[in-house]
Amino acid sequence: MSTPTVLLIATTTGYQIRSFGEAAAALGVDLLFATDRCDRLEDPWHDRAFAVHFHEPASSAHALVEVLDVRPSAIVAVGDRPALLAAYLNAELKLPGHTPEAALRSRNKLVARETFRQAGLQVPAFERLPLDADPRQIGANWKYPVVLKPLALSGSRGVMRADNPEAFEAAFARLHRLLSQPDVRIERDGAHDHVLVESFIPGREYAVEGVLTHGAFTPFAIFDKPDPLDGPFFEETIYVTPSRAPALVQSAVISTVAAAARALGLSHGPVHAECRVNERGVTVLEVAGRPIGGLCSRALRFIDRGQAMSLEEVLLRHALGETVSGAREPCASGVMMIPIPARGIFRRVDGVDAARGLPAIQDIVVTAKPDSVLVPLPEGRSYLGFIFAKDAEPARVEGALREAHARLRFTIDRELSVLS
Repeated sequence: MSTPTVLLIATTTGYQIRSFGEAAAALGVDLLFATDRCDRLEDPWHDRAFAVHFHEPASSAHALVEVLDVRPSAIVAVGDRPALLAAYLNAELKLPGHTPEAALRSRNKLVARETFRQAGLQVPAFERLPLDADPRQIGANWKYPVVLKPLALSGSRGVMRADNPEAFEAAFARLHRLLSQPDVRIERDGAHDHVLVESFIPGREYAVEGVLTHGAFTPFAIFDKPDPLDGPFFEETIYVTPSRAPALVQSAVISTVAAAARALGLSHGPVHAECRVNERGVTVLEVAGRPIGGLCSRALRFIDRGQAMSLEEVLLRHALGETVSGAREPCASGVMMIPIPARGIFRRVDGVDAARGLPAIQDIVVTAKPDSVLVPLPEGRSYLGFIFAKDAEPARVEGALREAHARLRFTIDRELSVLS
């Protein structure tokens, strides 16, 4: 019996590349890589990865098919832009997966909002604005509070709340500067020429992880987000599962996410969704055809035939056509994405060993590199690191994450001004 081969599509900075590598080794799967590295350097990372262009997903998929020595048994993607390329590649190779049309709809916040509304799902009032719009004129016509956000950035980057016309103008100008930055423009995405404005949705926020199998949704976990996400920025911190929401709320969350995925046309592969719940019901913020980002997947462990498995192992098995139940380990678990407290040059973090020694804490991973410049939200796009915890009860997991974070002390120096 031949060894199955899976093609992993990810950015060069994707945290989950190593996790998928470990999962592939555990399952006896050969893993090929395709990343957005420079195509003029010959294998700079010595992993024989194929260079691709995420801003040209259709042509990149066609070119990749031409150079593949082995036809992969399945394709897995990490991140929004890789997921779009994976959809085109699945279509080229006639493999099961989300279609390019569905991936495009899920990636663009405006198109997703329009799709949800057409499907009869609850959506806020929303409007697309060009970057050259007059924020003073437009801001005077909205009922506040509102939220301004990019159409195609992820991780809450650029998302800001405005409570009055003056705050609207300031947030619009700030978002204009962000979308004009070189690291954004290099994506060559026309969505970055516009801003989405929508009514603020009050309520508790949840994340949902699962997979679609030929249209049927299997939920893996509902994550509570216990910290209020009311703005002015929307930095996510703590995720805890299983959810402590009432059973009726959890059922409504799952059924609404499944309906939103169907509306977008997502059909086969991983799903990560975000939603808000209030007295009016469930409002889906996004449904992405990819797994949860960063190192957050380490907060999920599954049990299959008596063996513990990572999310990456489950997703590889699903991609290869195996039936997956999504049965989690019986304990509660959670992750804290360590927020960046201030802009500056990161020097060190103290107290890691003491925090790691607390009951229920599983690990603390500092991903920020010493001497690197830290940029908090809304302009930033990363965290200082991650804290992981497990316990019998979700409340104790949340408490452990908070206590561990309180014991960490960060040294961040101010940036020095450059004299011209």
